[in-house]
Amino acid sequence: MTLEHRWRPAAMDVALAAVVAVLLTATALTTPGASAVDYAAVLAGSLALVAWRRAPVPALLAATLCMLVYAVHALPGPPAAFPVMVTVFGTVRAGHRALAAVAGAVFLGATLAANLAAAPAGQSPQEIVQKTTLLLGWFLAAGVTATVTRHRQAYLVQVERRAAEAERTREEAALRRAGEERLRIARELHDSLTHTISVIKVQAGVAVHLARKRGEEVPAALLAIQEASGEAMRELRATLEVLREADGERPATGLDRLPDLVERARSTGVPATVTVTGDRRDLPAEVDRAAYRIVQEALTNVSKHAGPATASVRVDYGKEELIVQVDDDGDTDGGPADPGVGLLGMRERVTALGGRLRTGPRPEGGFTVRAELPLREAG
Repeated sequence: MTLEHRWRPAAMDVALAAVVAVLLTATALTTPGASAVDYAAVLAGSLALVAWRRAPVPALLAATLCMLVYAVHALPGPPAAFPVMVTVFGTVRAGHRALAAVAGAVFLGATLAANLAAAPAGQSPQEIVQKTTLLLGWFLAAGVTATVTRHRQAYLVQVERRAAEAERTREEAALRRAGEERLRIARELHDSLTHTISVIKVQAGVAVHLARKRGEEVPAALLAIQEASGEAMRELRATLEVLREADGERPATGLDRLPDLVERARSTGVPATVTVTGDRRDLPAEVDRAAYRIVQEALTNVSKHAGPATASVRVDYGKEELIVQVDDDGDTDGGPADPGVGLLGMRERVTALGGRLRTGPRPEGGFTVRAELPLREAG
């Protein structure tokens, strides 16, 4: 609850008490025989209304006692019952119906007896009883209204609780479905890709073994296939572990494996260099993983699309961002007309981290990929 919501009911209660005090004081001024004790009782009974919402029982006792003194001594008539009626409403709403009934009965009985004993001139006992009966109806209406209000508040609380429970249940169901979907994807990847990659790795290993056994030079492409298939198996296993983890993705790759990545690029015929500037430090897992994947995809594109080319990888550790840039001097005559899934995946990773990605031909020839990844989480 905000400060404004707490302050507004209190201000309304103070205003109510002030208005009632003014009206009852005006009534006392026109009532013959009203004394200083009556004025004090009026002010005290009206002041009790300030606490009718926060402390209903003390407010009821104070208002009943003070207004009894005023009603029995000065005989002002029905207006004296208003503070008692308000506090009866608050007490019933708080759940103290018996106490409110006793206070109302004591007040009405005492004022009825006092009015009948005094028997003002020109007013018959029947009229006095009728006025008291009318007040009794108002007291009953206040009690019924308070009971309805109490049940309505309890209903609203129950509805909010049920809504919160339903929302929590929906979230749990969504998480459960997501977990089941991850496990399904993990099974599909394991059943399809694992077998295929294993066959490639085994066949490449057999070919390398036979070439060496015959004393022949092993082709570089065959060694690259053997290394790439081994790396693919390692990354596939890491991906399967991620999918089977209940908490989601784990940091299976990062810039600490950048030298191995560059070495594999060299083995495929792409001369690559690495330059690291700035103060190396631990990175947020998402940033570390994204930087590795960007370099990996960029080097893959160089080997597939740039023709004979060299590549340079630069990693700059800044205070607020990590800059990863991969440049090559290959052939870009065809131009990047189709961004492909790889570049789209890069952009999605960078955008998810709130960074910037620039890809395109270089003025001096070749292609460049530059990613600027914010390090807010690293702080």
